[in-house]
Amino acid sequence: MNIRIEPSNLSGGICVPPSKSLLHRGLFCAALAGDLSLCKLPSSLSDDIRTTFACLHKFLANDADFFCSESGTTLRLLIPVAAAHFCHARFSGAGRLPQRPLAEYRDAFANHGVTCSFPSDGFLPLRLSGRLTSGVFHLPGHISSQYISGILLALPLLDGDSEIILTSPLESAPYVEMTCDVMRFFNIEVDGLRVRGRQRYAATKPYVAEPDFSQAAFWQLAQFLGHAIMLRNLPAHTSQGDAVFATLLNGPREIDVSQIPDLVPALAAAAAITYGDTHLVNAGRLRLKESDRIASTCDMLRAFGVEVSFTDASITICGKPNRTLNACTIDAHRDHRIVMAAAMLATRASGSVTIFGSDAVAKSYPSFFEHYTQAGGIAHELHLGT
Repeated sequence: MNIRIEPSNLSGGICVPPSKSLLHRGLFCAALAGDLSLCKLPSSLSDDIRTTFACLHKFLANDADFFCSESGTTLRLLIPVAAAHFCHARFSGAGRLPQRPLAEYRDAFANHGVTCSFPSDGFLPLRLSGRLTSGVFHLPGHISSQYISGILLALPLLDGDSEIILTSPLESAPYVEMTCDVMRFFNIEVDGLRVRGRQRYAATKPYVAEPDFSQAAFWQLAQFLGHAIMLRNLPAHTSQGDAVFATLLNGPREIDVSQIPDLVPALAAAAAITYGDTHLVNAGRLRLKESDRIASTCDMLRAFGVEVSFTDASITICGKPNRTLNACTIDAHRDHRIVMAAAMLATRASGSVTIFGSDAVAKSYPSFFEHYTQAGGIAHELHLGT
């Protein structure tokens, strides 16, 4: 789907949907407790949560052939959980998922009873053979925190106690703490990266995920752009690292995004209307997201007329508080966060902005454009030839 957006003023209250990251973890813990209904789901499901639900439904039916679509979180959490449960499992995916690295699991599992087989070295499709055993797991922390979260979820299922030792500094650390928080809700004892074996997942009531600060950031960006938006349901306290977005808007002009990679498109959009240069650094992992998110973020800003440069691991945005944003066409590269950042900047453009691939929002926030138009945004779906 493509969409055309006209300049507009947004106003009113927004209820942010439940955290996608927490819903993934809640569903995994519910499945390991034997009942997916132990994680409360919203009425409108994102594509990634649908994928996790479908894979875990197969898991509970003892079917170990998993299609993870385009969801990296589903895949990386599921691999070690399946390795702890099945003697053989197969994983496949779509979109950019087969290009996202997995070789670290092969190394981590090497001394723990599981063999990983890749037709293309370190990439999907993947076959596992053997069953995971307990002990010490060595993992890099700088590639994806999802490796650590996936193994943490699996460790209570093993026969002995286990520990994860990081071989490089942990990036996106808040996501690991979120995993631990949800495991504790399901009665699992976690001590840092040490987990006792032979524990049982259990819950006396359904897990309810709190609102998603990653999605709230786009509405906070709208506020920064001058729109009268009120966020109605954000909690005062959270383990979500992306809750820092609002504090960064008027903060330092060099921002280390290693712990908050999902905020980069919204931060870059805000930087475009901030005085002076903003440097987003330690962003190298963004090249392995739904798009090469360093390149796609820069492409978006340039289309609006913003001066921007980048390296393999950083973005520099030349900000001007009163700049005129171009009417333009944006290729979102099938990246949900590029679509949402572009939609907010489009409200302050000099004319119409067309976004190709706007339906990518279904990956994380399927009701985004419904909320956008309810708040006064002007967005029209374009059909082929329009």
